[in-house]
Amino acid sequence: MDYLPFLMLPMAFILMFLGTQVAFAMILTAVTFGLITFGDRVVFQFIEKIDDLSSNFVFAAIPLFVFMGSMLEKSGIADRLFEAIHIWTRRLPGGLALATVMMCIIFAASSGVIGATESVVGLLTIPIMLRYGYNKSLISGVICAGGSLGTIIPPSVVVVVMGPLANVSVGDLMYGMLIPGLVMAALYLVYIFALCVIKPEAGPRIPREPNEPSFTEKLWISSRNLVPPLFMIFAVLGSILLGWASPTEAAAIGALCSVLLTILYRQFSIRGLYEALLKTLRVTAMIMAVLLAGTLFTGVFIGSGGINTANQVIASMSLSPWMLLALLLFIVFLAGFFLDWISIVLIFIPIFVPLIQAAGFDPVWFCILFLILIQTSYLTPPMAPAIFYLRAVAPPEITMAHMYRGMVPFISLQVLTLVIVMVVPQTVTWLPSVMLQFR
Repeated sequence: MDYLPFLMLPMAFILMFLGTQVAFAMILTAVTFGLITFGDRVVFQFIEKIDDLSSNFVFAAIPLFVFMGSMLEKSGIADRLFEAIHIWTRRLPGGLALATVMMCIIFAASSGVIGATESVVGLLTIPIMLRYGYNKSLISGVICAGGSLGTIIPPSVVVVVMGPLANVSVGDLMYGMLIPGLVMAALYLVYIFALCVIKPEAGPRIPREPNEPSFTEKLWISSRNLVPPLFMIFAVLGSILLGWASPTEAAAIGALCSVLLTILYRQFSIRGLYEALLKTLRVTAMIMAVLLAGTLFTGVFIGSGGINTANQVIASMSLSPWMLLALLLFIVFLAGFFLDWISIVLIFIPIFVPLIQAAGFDPVWFCILFLILIQTSYLTPPMAPAIFYLRAVAPPEITMAHMYRGMVPFISLQVLTLVIVMVVPQTVTWLPSVMLQFR
């Protein structure tokens, strides 16, 4: 039994912990072990992998979704969405926090770009919640957990990367993640409401104001501010779920709609467009560089017999299918403490999916479980990207201690979502099976 491929993971992790960028750490590991295993013939394998990656139509959706999120930052949509939602929740316990999560859900369904959502929502809602005396840990948890919903609510850049690596349809993943994503968001809302009913000081009700709009005025404000973004969501997400467009085509529609939205809200400028394009270029270059590195890494790992060796090791351990699933998910959960989402996807998906299929599990279902754990990785320290996004927009009175305390209940809710999806696989498999009849 050849254990050489399994030395690739420790070497890559050591390079990352020493400060080497993820892409370069994985490329160096792939080149080193490729030369040891295949000699100079590994060059031909690398060329083939680069060609496969650069010609994959699905990955064209990545820059389009990133551009869409960048333009939404500049559209003024956050203020309008918050106004449209908050006029209905303002009298409820924790109404500001509830409105914030609902706004994050709409943002997640609009673009699926995590950093953009959290930054825009945080800048808008943190000062308001602080003004009304909201608990700082609750504020932190709401912004970080709500802002990262773009991972599990479609469309999601993560599944665009994950689908080809897992050899499953991106469309099936987007169908499959919809119900678990909404379940997780609903758990957030229920928790916030229950907490603020039990402990009113955590999220005080906003007192009634003399100039509060009437019911008819509320309807007009909501329809005026919600219809354009909801139309954009339908154009993107609806066209995917109804089978009218591929994820890449839907991303192009969304990119166009995001520009039209900035024009409609009179926020469009050449400078803003230039900044959005520049941000898109930087983020896409980063994602594609890591994608290329991960493709080379997994190509060497699989080509040198890593999957076969893993199957033999697992067979010798005599694990039941459910014990194997629990072990793999636990490894992903631990990896989330130290690695970003793209590294976790690139390293583990190509290795784990064949093992899961051999154990008799649905790969789409497993990918959604994997996505839920990716969601937890945004909140688990020390990596915790969501906390770093929040730190960039939060005032000094919200400390790191507040942030870490605020994460704990929402991580628990994410784990609860994972358990629900494991116990009831139909939350993932039902919608793809139904939509398959219409395709």
